[in-house]
Amino acid sequence: MSLLGGIRPPIAALSALLLALAALTAFQLGHVGRETVPPAVLTSQQYFAEDGAIALRASLDESITDIGRTASLFSSGEPVSPDSVLDKLGSVYQKWRGTAVIEIKSGRLEAQRGENLPLTALDLTALDGESGLAPRMVRLENGETRLLTLALLSWPDRPQQLLVASSSLKVPGVSLGKSRAIAVLDSSGQVLGSDGVGGSGQEKKQLAKFAKTVAQKAARHPLQAKEPGSGGFAGVSGSLLGDSSGGHRSVAGYAKLTGSQPGVGTDATALGLTVVSFVGVAEERSAAVDSFFWIAASAALLVVGALAVALLVTTVQRPLLRLFLESRRIGRGDLNRPVTVPKYGEAARIGAALDRLRRQLLGEPAGEPAAETEGPRGGRRARIGTRALLGVCGILLLVWSAPLLLTLNRAGASVTVPRTIVDDQRERTDTLADRVRRALNEGHADLTSVASVISGKTTPADLTKLLERTRNQHGRYESLYVLNADGTVLARAGGKPHHPAGQGPSKQPVTLVDSGNRPVITEYAEATGLAGAAVVGELRIDFLNALLKRPGLGEVRVVDAEHRVIGGNNGYLAFAPLSDAKLDALVSAANEKSAANEKSAADEKSGADQKPDKGPRAKSALLRDGGVAIAAAAPMTGGGVAQPLDWTVVTRQPAKGLEIPAYTAQNRTVLAGLLGLTGAVACLGWIHIIVVRPLRDLARRAEALAGGDRRTVVYPTHHDEVGAVTRSLEVIRLQLLEQRKRDAAGGSTGRTPGRATPAGRN
Repeated sequence: MSLLGGIRPPIAALSALLLALAALTAFQLGHVGRETVPPAVLTSQQYFAEDGAIALRASLDESITDIGRTASLFSSGEPVSPDSVLDKLGSVYQKWRGTAVIEIKSGRLEAQRGENLPLTALDLTALDGESGLAPRMVRLENGETRLLTLALLSWPDRPQQLLVASSSLKVPGVSLGKSRAIAVLDSSGQVLGSDGVGGSGQEKKQLAKFAKTVAQKAARHPLQAKEPGSGGFAGVSGSLLGDSSGGHRSVAGYAKLTGSQPGVGTDATALGLTVVSFVGVAEERSAAVDSFFWIAASAALLVVGALAVALLVTTVQRPLLRLFLESRRIGRGDLNRPVTVPKYGEAARIGAALDRLRRQLLGEPAGEPAAETEGPRGGRRARIGTRALLGVCGILLLVWSAPLLLTLNRAGASVTVPRTIVDDQRERTDTLADRVRRALNEGHADLTSVASVISGKTTPADLTKLLERTRNQHGRYESLYVLNADGTVLARAGGKPHHPAGQGPSKQPVTLVDSGNRPVITEYAEATGLAGAAVVGELRIDFLNALLKRPGLGEVRVVDAEHRVIGGNNGYLAFAPLSDAKLDALVSAANEKSAANEKSAADEKSGADQKPDKGPRAKSALLRDGGVAIAAAAPMTGGGVAQPLDWTVVTRQPAKGLEIPAYTAQNRTVLAGLLGLTGAVACLGWIHIIVVRPLRDLARRAEALAGGDRRTVVYPTHHDEVGAVTRSLEVIRLQLLEQRKRDAAGGSTGRTPGRATPAGRN
């Protein structure tokens, strides 16, 4: 017999699987809700730090690009004074703490704006090196760190100058809420900048501990720091548990600055910075499901599994092994004892056929079964087959698996979601809204920078070259063009303009139009050098949607003042209303101008946080209709040209995907039921394919042989118990053929074939 063939291996495998599943259910799956901090809270802090790292990297790269492009624009035009360079730079961008122009040859400071820069830290003789103009970090006398960004100003017949801008290393536009702190670390774990860290020594001490651990973890390779196939953030990120005090524990998330594409670095990522954020959460150790449930489920599985295995052993395995022994006995010629016929299934049919073949070997003619094999017992054999017995075993195991799969341990609409996760949804949505606002403002600042160098002397060819260079430096534009006061396009780069023909530039710096159910975001920057003209940039809607793709926020939508959808992180219908009325009400509540003492209808129904305020602010809510979900709405506040748009970012995340005790218990319950069902189907299917189907075919051939078919060869399919019975039947068939030949030979010599002696029939 083959090693894996026969009836024993699948039954043994089923027994082992059920025992393993019972142990897993009792000792492993029941460990739910015993953590003081749910894993979902840790994951949320990791996402928060990743948002900060993305915002910081984008801000630094944008600043570095802006300085380089501004210097290039000035260098390509007529020479201007250092004061004019800094004045125009400050009027277009308000992002740097200090700017300066230095004559490289003499080292003389030509002009300066803002805070004093640590110019002595610059080696002007090494600017022509490979990384001479690379951004660098310097520490001031007061202990703060600044990032210096450099660019060259070059005009013919004039000394070359160095444009320097300094910025603080703080995460821009991240909403921290009340109790969160965020910091920027260098590769050694030293704090370069922080926000939200109080004056208490406890918070600073906790930050120092986190910084030391994060510095070690951030040094790892991104592929080694993440689970295979995890996707999401391309760099190193994670979460940490801090000290516990007074029932609260500090929870931190960290993320190292990385490029938008895996393996593709930027000037900002070369600085080796890491963002770490931490917040205090209340510790709560409470199991979502009593351990008695898992112990009871394990005990029930042992009982049900024992019944199923016992049924298989008594009704399938033992009769088949008995048939194997009986068939081998008959094949050896031991015909004195009748065959012990099983009670049920195909084994009963084969046993009855074997007994008939035994009598035929003793001289009884082939034909219908003897009278003693007929009656109620034979009818019962015909009705109950081995497949029915397998079905009964499957039903027994399904009785245990089905409730776990469908009904038990369901979280329901009353599930408790940690307040920290709801707050994080609100703050992350607010951060995302600020990120969209900053992107629109930066785009308009870029256009303003281009418009500042255009004059009446600029030729259309120069305009086209300037627009092409700007479009290549920034991937946010679908189309760039210079629009004259009469609506004439003087030069363009990229796609066809959507601005109405014959109309001059809009007075609004940012507009939104519906171009065939496709949102077109258009920005206008007045070109003072051309009377009434403007530089116009049409943003790619994919650029806006790419900003919204952040894990852990669920479905993200940007809606306009009329609550129509403008963009999203997944499929949406442009200018369609929000799909949920509660989300629409939440947007209205977030944009209320005053919410001093009254709660909005949306907050009363959905449980949104409500605090007195004097203007629009981000709000969050737990929506419990149609499944629990965490929703948040954040209007784009903070100023800039994007402010008049009155856009709002809305997020909605189903709570069932969170690793909180209630859903973890539900998922593990479903997993236990699924494992039980899979094991039952696999093992019972194994028995059906290897044993039941060959056994049914063998029963048919055994009955045909007992009925007188001596010509059909009976050959085995598998080398197992069924195959052994098949081989014995073939031996019996050959014996019957030999008996027929002897009887025919005896008849030809005048002998009359006699029946078996009475002794042979005992």
